[in-house]
Amino acid sequence: MLVLKILFVFSCSVIVYTYIGYGVLLIILVKCKSFFSKSKIGAEDLRKSQDIFEPRVTMFVAAYNEMLCLEDKVKNMTALDYPKEKMQILFVTDGSDDGSPEYLARNQGVEVAHELARGGKIGAINRGMELVRHPIVIYSDANAMLNKGAVKEIVKHYRDEKVGCVAGEKRVFSNGQDGASGAGEGIYWRYESFLKMYDFRLYSAVGAAGELFSIRTSLHQKVEKDTILDDFLISLRIAMRGYKIAYEPAAFASEYASASIVEERKRKIRISAGGIQSVLRLLGLFNPFKYGWLTFQFVSHRVLRWTLTPFLLLFLFPLNTLLVLGDGGGRYWVLWWCQLVFYSAAILGYVLNKNQLKYKVFFVPFYFVFMNVCIFLGIGRFVKGKQSVLWEKARK
Repeated sequence: MLVLKILFVFSCSVIVYTYIGYGVLLIILVKCKSFFSKSKIGAEDLRKSQDIFEPRVTMFVAAYNEMLCLEDKVKNMTALDYPKEKMQILFVTDGSDDGSPEYLARNQGVEVAHELARGGKIGAINRGMELVRHPIVIYSDANAMLNKGAVKEIVKHYRDEKVGCVAGEKRVFSNGQDGASGAGEGIYWRYESFLKMYDFRLYSAVGAAGELFSIRTSLHQKVEKDTILDDFLISLRIAMRGYKIAYEPAAFASEYASASIVEERKRKIRISAGGIQSVLRLLGLFNPFKYGWLTFQFVSHRVLRWTLTPFLLLFLFPLNTLLVLGDGGGRYWVLWWCQLVFYSAAILGYVLNKNQLKYKVFFVPFYFVFMNVCIFLGIGRFVKGKQSVLWEKARK
């Protein structure tokens, strides 16, 4: 019984820390940092912050058969509030056979690079970076619409020479009629945005989302051709070289949620497989003596979610049941019933979503369970070597 109790307490502690505790701890650490480092801005710093800072940038979009959204994307890019003479707009459409290259070539001010072979998003990025002419490159997805001031908000961080990458915010359009995929994804990204903001305020954001992020062109290094999460790996490898990943919520990319939970499942499994691959390729980040705060943030924000915590969740209810049957005490009964109610709500959320009934209060536990199931499926796909680098797009 003692061993079971220790395992149960350990499991509960890690699970709570992963999904709630780390966020609370971040707030405390950031407040402490602010309290001990209340230094006044010098006159020189104030002058620099007021100067116009408009470096040349390249807007980079890797697009495979995205004809349905390219017209909106081109309009969005050309309407950005940034000097047009300082902005290169580059699309790489390798493998596309839906007329995308031809359409883009007809748009003035847009450059398109195309070859018949499809090498996946990372292949397009590696090839396209050779065509980038400017010191800052901003990556964006074809179906993600940027706010008008996104570029100005991103580039301001490059005044700081310690910043090597800037992560924008991802927002999910909501039409009030979303099913479990839309409701769950929206809540997930709001919480992610909160964590990224406080990660950056503490030291550095932990990775970037491909919908909108930027790097110094000089820091780009070719990434392995079989890389699944190119955005995450590119940004973290820059951080490992001593640079910070800034987070800018005023620069955001908006896109629609997956059309259904089936479509969202494709995305989540791929991300989970890519998460395991990324952890293995970033093993050096586990050295706190070299990376300090970044190691702490990497493990707390990313590694636990993709590795240990889902397995602890899997065994928590059986452990709790054994403790209840072994007369472990009244508190174990309370926790057992809490878990039973939570998983019952998740099952009900699944049933309601399947029958297209919109009771969003049940979608949260369902989406939480769904995400963790996808992690196991993603791990299995990665171990079997069945996760292709080619993106299988989820319908939006």
